[in-house]
Amino acid sequence: MPPPLLFDLDQIDTDRVIMTREQIYECLPQRYEFLLLDGVCWTDPVQHRLVAFVDTRPEDWWVRGHIPENTVLPGVLMLEMAGQASAVAAATIAKIDGFLGFGGVDACKFRETVVPPARFYILCQGTEYRPRRVTSLVQGVCKGRLVFEASITGVPIR
Repeated sequence: MPPPLLFDLDQIDTDRVIMTREQIYECLPQRYEFLLLDGVCWTDPVQHRLVAFVDTRPEDWWVRGHIPENTVLPGVLMLEMAGQASAVAAATIAKIDGFLGFGGVDACKFRETVVPPARFYILCQGTEYRPRRVTSLVQGVCKGRLVFEASITGVPIR
């Protein structure tokens, strides 16, 4: 049985965009194919929480080659999306400056698939902010179902 969601998406206006793709990538260095997040629809600065979203599309760059007869969003891209959402939370909520690189992924489980077209939500709960590492609990949700969960660690790259 999957764990409960980090927070209740039914209590959030997921149609509201509080941070656009352009605003996200003003604070993240990724470019070209790695502009993966489409927006942020909710933050809770007090509890260091954020919800980002990705609208997967049949024309996305990874679709053609990732299981063409049964296309699913690759798990490694889900983790990259979650890492980017965690970095956005660290930059905008925790006010951490600089680039955070992947430092590790723990307790990762994939439970469902994401088939385009679909809106994929990334729930992020910042849990630890230290000078040498940032840790977040993350969950991916699609159509109200938990797709994956993990703990992601980011490390400052100088």
